[in-house]
Formats: sequence, structure tokens, C-alpha cells
Amino acid sequence: MRAISILSGGMDSAVATALMMDEYEIHAITFDYGQRSARMELEYARRLSEHLGIEHTTLDLQWLGRLGGSVLTAGGDIPSPSNLDDTVECLETARKVWVPGRNLVFTSIGVSFAEAMDAGAVIVGWDLEEAETFPDNSEEFLDAFNRLLEIGTLDGVRVVAPVIGMTKREIVEAGHEVGLPFELTYSCYAGDRVHCGVCESCMRRRRAFELAGIDDPTEYRE
Repeated sequence: MRAISILSGGMDSAVATALMMDEYEIHAITFDYGQRSARMELEYARRLSEHLGIEHTTLDLQWLGRLGGSVLTAGGDIPSPSNLDDTVECLETARKVWVPGRNLVFTSIGVSFAEAMDAGAVIVGWDLEEAETFPDNSEEFLDAFNRLLEIGTLDGVRVVAPVIGMTKREIVEAGHEVGLPFELTYSCYAGDRVHCGVCESCMRRRRAFELAGIDDPTEYRE
């Protein structure tokens, strides 16, 4: 069976894709929506796809970035939380980097690709840790989306989220177990060649490797 993977270039979608390699013939798609890290995300998604031996397509969604509403697309200081376990602080951080409707748009496009290419599934990297502050990463969102697809598709396409019950640490462990080259993934909001080390995404990436006790191949500026 074929599947479409929404591959951002980051750890979560990379591991989700790797875990599904034995089950599906995968075609990865990556979106350029005017985010600061677009150049790096596209590069790493392409490189990982080449490593995995899967097809890869880049899609232009510049209009989404032009809507504004997020420091990732409209400028401004990228927030750096002082405590990743402080839910209130991380909720405020999430609000600043939230891109309006992003997962709704991405997943809907993935479903369109799946139907057009006779694929039965769309693979996403939604995870337990991010679901605490991003509701569109939650199991509730996944279940609701799949209920919508029962009505909104002709061929029964489903969204598959293999890491949705995992923390970042568990995602690193799962990726390590299947031999995923984490040096071919990119997580930084800032979009520089070297990870900044202080945005929330970098902080969660670094902590995940530390908690897992696995060597982190990432170079951080701070």
C-alpha cells in the first residue's frame, strides 16, 4: 500500500516515516510556507528522503506565511522558554509560534495527494509532548480528522500517527532503534545552518537526546 508522509525535516516526522517504511511505499511531501527555517527544512527533508530511498515533493504554500500571525513567518523575536516543564510558559510560547491552521492545511493537502495517488494513508509526526501545547498534535485531533475523512474522501484515506503516544525522548529511542540518521534532521525555528540551541524546538531536541542517553549529532550555537 502507498502512503504520503508529511515530512518537515524534523525528528518527529522523520521517525514517523522511518517506522512506517516496512508497511508502506512512501512518497514524502514538504511545505515551504515562508517560514524562517524553510531553506533548512527543505534541504534536510530532501536529504533524508534520498537516504530512505523514497520519493519527495516540495510544495509552495507562501500564501500561508503571508497571512501572518506567527513569529515563524511574520518576524519578531523567537521565544525561548526558561522551563520546558512549565505548561503556562510553554503555552505562551506556543501561541507566538502558532501558524494559523497549519496542520489542518498540511494534512488536507496530504489527503488530496493520497487520493490522487491511490494511497491509503497520510503519515504525520504528531507527538504526545507537543500535544500538551499544540492541540493539533493530539489524539483528539487525530480521531476527529479521521472521522471527517470517513465522509470527506471516496477511498477511505486515513491519517496515521505512529509517534502520537511518544515523548521526544521516546521518539529519539525509537529512531535510534531503527537506525535513523538524526544528523539528517533539523529542528531549529531560527533557520540557521547551526541550531540556535535556545528556541523551544532546539531545547526539546537536546533534552530528548540527554534523557535517552543517546549521542546527539546536532551542533548548537548556545
